[in-house]
Amino acid sequence: MTEYHDLIVIGGGPAGLAAACAAWEKGVKDILIIERDKELGGILNQCIHNGFGLTYFKEELTGPEYAGRFIKMLFDTGVKVRTDTMVLSITENKEVHAVNNFDGYMVLRAKAIVLTMGCRERTRGAIGIPGDRPAGVLTAGAAQRYMNIEGYMVGKRVVILGSGDIGLIMARRMTLEGAKVLACVELMPYSNGLNRNIVQCLNDFDIPLYLAHTITDIVGKHGRVEKVVVSAVDENRRPVPGTEMEFDCDTVLLSVGLIPENELSRNAGIEIDRRTSGPVVFENMETSIPGVFAAGNVVHVHDLVDFVTGESQRAGRAAADYIAGSSAAGGADLELANGEHVNYTVPQKIRLAGVDKAAGVFFRVNKVMAAGTVRVMSGGVQIAAFKRQHMAPGEMEQIQLPRALLEKAQGTVTISVEEANA
Repeated sequence: MTEYHDLIVIGGGPAGLAAACAAWEKGVKDILIIERDKELGGILNQCIHNGFGLTYFKEELTGPEYAGRFIKMLFDTGVKVRTDTMVLSITENKEVHAVNNFDGYMVLRAKAIVLTMGCRERTRGAIGIPGDRPAGVLTAGAAQRYMNIEGYMVGKRVVILGSGDIGLIMARRMTLEGAKVLACVELMPYSNGLNRNIVQCLNDFDIPLYLAHTITDIVGKHGRVEKVVVSAVDENRRPVPGTEMEFDCDTVLLSVGLIPENELSRNAGIEIDRRTSGPVVFENMETSIPGVFAAGNVVHVHDLVDFVTGESQRAGRAAADYIAGSSAAGGADLELANGEHVNYTVPQKIRLAGVDKAAGVFFRVNKVMAAGTVRVMSGGVQIAAFKRQHMAPGEMEQIQLPRALLEKAQGTVTISVEEANA
């Protein structure tokens, strides 16, 4: 079967919901959301802790409550939804190939597409932990789903590798369910999670955090994890002999990073940024294929869903403008580059015709800084500077670049951070 829609949104999580609602408000009345799970809401459905919505809704919500707000907004529109449907591919001419049990194989054509597929967790195989391969080694997100949605207790004595937000939150969750979390082990000399999660999920429960340490062996001779060996690492992240510690445990949770879910993007020929593993986007979240937009964790991994919402609304409105024939087109006027202490920037390209008053730029720093200055340079000249009291890799930064300043820039705009008293 073949269908035609003005806009197709791939992914029904917080990013897809926000993009679809924004496009509807901008005047697009033929919108289809395709979601591979059985329900809308995405990862938020398993995030039953609070802390969501403080920026967008100005109140503290759980993940399901935050998703529910947007699902209600969506149901007040005429946006169509197909759940339990897998997208197999998208093409350069905005054709979506999908399949489900009810409709079978579908070819869906759209005037514009918004990609909001989210991200996935990095697994044991991706980081090469040595040792046996017993049961009891899970990613933190998988354990979260087992506990919060499926109702299974995944273990009783737990070691967590990595201090990403999901791992920190699962340390608290498992403790509240009666498990003993023996340690949280982090390879880097700093945590990769939000500071509030370190305080509320580790410190409040007296769970030790071992920075500059990693798991160097997993032992499980009888089908289940029996113990892990943890070692300190040097400045090159190599284990230091003689620093080994053993923990008797039955479960290892991995919170070792998230990867934007971009197989569809790559296969469609969309340009991918090697720094973010997500699409290269313009100021309006348009990818290298005109009329195909991307937003949320599929572009770069966010720490707050409120930021995902704002970015996705921008993509939804831009898709509506594209459909109406009123969006900026052509190549970039400016390329954004990351300078000292900055890992990446989003967007990577700016068209001045697409900037009204200012362009928002997200970035992450590569070290913890007590204070510093964000410097914006072009052609060897500083065009803007922003003071910051604290910056850390686990917390995404955002600056606004006024159009008047961008008009002074030439070719490449470099975002760098100068540490105070460095």
